[in-house]
Amino acid sequence: MDFKQLRLDVYNANVGLPRARLVTAHSGNASGVDRESGLVLIKPSGVDYDTLKPEDLAVVRLADGSPADASEVPDRIASALKPSVDTIHHLLLYRADDSIGGVIHTHSNFATAWAAAGHAIPCALTAMADEFGDEIPCAPYVDNQGKNIADAIMKCRRRGPAILLANHGVFTFAATALAALKAAIMVEDAAKTMFIARQLGKVSSLPPSEIEKWWGRYHSTYGQK
Repeated sequence: MDFKQLRLDVYNANVGLPRARLVTAHSGNASGVDRESGLVLIKPSGVDYDTLKPEDLAVVRLADGSPADASEVPDRIASALKPSVDTIHHLLLYRADDSIGGVIHTHSNFATAWAAAGHAIPCALTAMADEFGDEIPCAPYVDNQGKNIADAIMKCRRRGPAILLANHGVFTFAATALAALKAAIMVEDAAKTMFIARQLGKVSSLPPSEIEKWWGRYHSTYGQK
């Protein structure tokens, strides 16, 4: 996609977070990368979603996180607002995996409750098998210094587009910012449903062969591909 469309998609991913009730106030963030220009668009720090505009998105260099000049931004728009404090984690994920085009971070209630308990969300639903192809893992606690968060994500992630960080929250990552938003919505939905299910009794994960069956169908024949 061109940079103008990327900006719009990253904007829509950000404002989609409060609409899906995944964030409160100005917490959370979404980003997207343009690998051709080597630039990343991300929510500015501390800006409320209801005042956010596409041109407010911070543009930083993928290589070092420094602010980009308008002259090097394909649409010639460079916000003066500071990028999210989580920018470094987004950048490190983009550098670690070329297939990632969008990253989202939230503290959505039910998913973060599982993270607070340090528990992975078991893959006991066919919808989870479709989207995540496994349990949603929970990485052990790390602080927010340097590469710690990105390293924990890369070490503990499975093939699905989401992970919990113990005592912290949720990261999702996908080919686009909007796909990462979809994953974040589905993480919270799965977390809520599985929490309710556990109040009713013991919950068992689907057998690996069934998970593989649902994952294969969803990623080969589902939708209008």
